[in-house]
Amino acid sequence: METITLTTPALLFSAISLIMLAYTNRFLAYAAVIRNLHDKYLEKRNDSLLRQIQNLKKRLQLTKWMQIFGISSLLLCVLTMFLIYVDEDIFAAYIFGLALILLILSLALLIKEIHISNQALQHHIADIEEYLTKK
Repeated sequence: METITLTTPALLFSAISLIMLAYTNRFLAYAAVIRNLHDKYLEKRNDSLLRQIQNLKKRLQLTKWMQIFGISSLLLCVLTMFLIYVDEDIFAAYIFGLALILLILSLALLIKEIHISNQALQHHIADIEEYLTKK
């Protein structure tokens, strides 16, 4: 097995940081939408609003796990760097491999979340099209 250097896990820092920023922005956007839908639902209990809230709940759960896997990946990259520093190269390589797997899981969940988001938007488009054909 080829040994890794300190720069190898360090290369992921900027990528993971940008991904975490994107995840945080998604989370904040969901929080704002959920608060808005909550207020609307209290005013007018509507099944459509309830479906939107349930959809957002799923997406929020996925975002939570995306963040957990992403942060864990970053943490393991730091641990990898420490292990390389203390000359534990073999152990460092395995920890770095685990960090990559966690990053892959995080990105896979992002794909799933994007798919759910797309489906939600398709429902809105269908509602608009239905309204326009009735007109």
